[in-house]
Amino acid sequence: MDRPPSPLPAMPVADEILARLETLNAIGAALSSEKDLLTLLERILEAARDFADADGGTLYRVHGNELVFEVIRNDSLGFFMGGRHGAPISFPPLPLRLPDGGGNHAMVVAHCALSGQTVNIPDAYEAAGYDFSGTRAFDARTGYRSRSFLTVPMKDHDGEVIGVLQLINAKSPDGSVRPFSSADQRLVESLASQAAIALNNRRLLEQMEKLFESLIELINTAIDEKSPYTGGHCERVPTLTMMLAEAAARVSQGPLAGFTMSEADRYELKIAGLLHDCGKITTPVHVVDKATKLETLFDRIGLVDTRFEVLLRDAEIAHLKGEIDAQAYAARVTQLESDRAFVRRANTGGEFMADADIARIQAIAAHRWRPHGSDEQDFLSADEVENLSIRRGTLNRAERDIINHHIVMTIRMLEALPWPSHLERVPEYAGGHHERMDGKGYPKGLTREQMSIPARVMGIADVFEALTARDRPYKPGKTLSESLTILGRMKLDHHIDPDLFDVFLIEGVWRDYAERFLEPQQIDEIDWSKIPGVEPELAQELAARDAARRSAYT
Repeated sequence: MDRPPSPLPAMPVADEILARLETLNAIGAALSSEKDLLTLLERILEAARDFADADGGTLYRVHGNELVFEVIRNDSLGFFMGGRHGAPISFPPLPLRLPDGGGNHAMVVAHCALSGQTVNIPDAYEAAGYDFSGTRAFDARTGYRSRSFLTVPMKDHDGEVIGVLQLINAKSPDGSVRPFSSADQRLVESLASQAAIALNNRRLLEQMEKLFESLIELINTAIDEKSPYTGGHCERVPTLTMMLAEAAARVSQGPLAGFTMSEADRYELKIAGLLHDCGKITTPVHVVDKATKLETLFDRIGLVDTRFEVLLRDAEIAHLKGEIDAQAYAARVTQLESDRAFVRRANTGGEFMADADIARIQAIAAHRWRPHGSDEQDFLSADEVENLSIRRGTLNRAERDIINHHIVMTIRMLEALPWPSHLERVPEYAGGHHERMDGKGYPKGLTREQMSIPARVMGIADVFEALTARDRPYKPGKTLSESLTILGRMKLDHHIDPDLFDVFLIEGVWRDYAERFLEPQQIDEIDWSKIPGVEPELAQELAARDAARRSAYT
């Protein structure tokens, strides 16, 4: 007959205590370094179970007047619930208070949370003063025998109970259930103390991050109140930045194959994206929202219209007085109406104003008119001529300098903050989105080699969002084909990073963004052979993908 194996010699008590203390220290260090809250909760419960050789256990967190189940483990029953890796927990929270407002001291975990005292029960079926009817019913349904309970409060540095550890059925070396010993209790209490500090630190960090992000939202809300157009931009650019950065991190070949991002890198870039235009809080509203070339605090096209009306009436008076004949009068009216319509069109801005158009503005400015009670003067002032002659957009040189100054203020504001090490590159990322690959950008004139990949990513995101944005007062949102054509030209002009432009196309970032943020009429069919900067082979591949997608859709 086979004999059972000889038991191992017992470890001397002093050595066992020393080993468990070393384990406790190691677990404390591990808990302090854990950054993920759900994983931290798992590790706390598993460490407590290991210390006491417990068959099962539950970790609760205090939320107001309730104890919420966070992690449940039980080897015999196969329970693996909650935390980062367990199945979802559907059990309702346990009340800390009764309907009359009194403490729920009949429930052992609630009593532990309310009193802040450890409860060590050798056998739940023989315990007095606590209601274990639910436990008995559970055992009857499952065939389990809940015997020994160790319930330990988790207190933060202020002595406030923030959670409860409850262990069930301590096991002897032979597998039988035993009561939790005083040594078990002391070790679990020490662990609970360290765990509470680690948990509270993690909670405080999360609260600080939420506060920080709320302050960023506060800044963006203030900008949004000044200009709703800028507010939308501050929301979309971070999203597109992260989409392109994630796409670049997925690339396994080519110049960007070595680019990767950790969770800390992602958070840093996200914060930079949210703050990339914070300097616009200092930009005058009438410049940010300048919808037409003649707009300042109001659109001065109304003043110009009035002058045209004066000239039209002067012509009519001259005709009525017989100073000009009907033919000359009709020609004069036609010319003035044509000039007025042209000035109105010129006032709206656009992508390009030809030399001939600027010459016509100057010719119109040379018309003479006489304001009431004043001497005769030029029809348009020098300031009006300068603004109406703006070749692209609605901003003159001085106003563009004011707009450009926002990035200087962004950098100045962000560099003044005491960033922690994991966010120290936020000013660089946020402050580089107006630089160019050829060093002709602003404010620092950095070249591609002097810029990090995330800063280059944000540059493309900023441009593409601006091209497609449909909420600008000075232009409608461009279609995909128009926007990609301009972006392709910017690649060839060394304005944006060529490798990231290719990733932007190949990984379909443009399409994902369009489906999320663009109007249906902006999402047009793209002839990839006509997009500048796209090699023929890539154009064929992109066209084939589009055809396959359309085929699958239909």
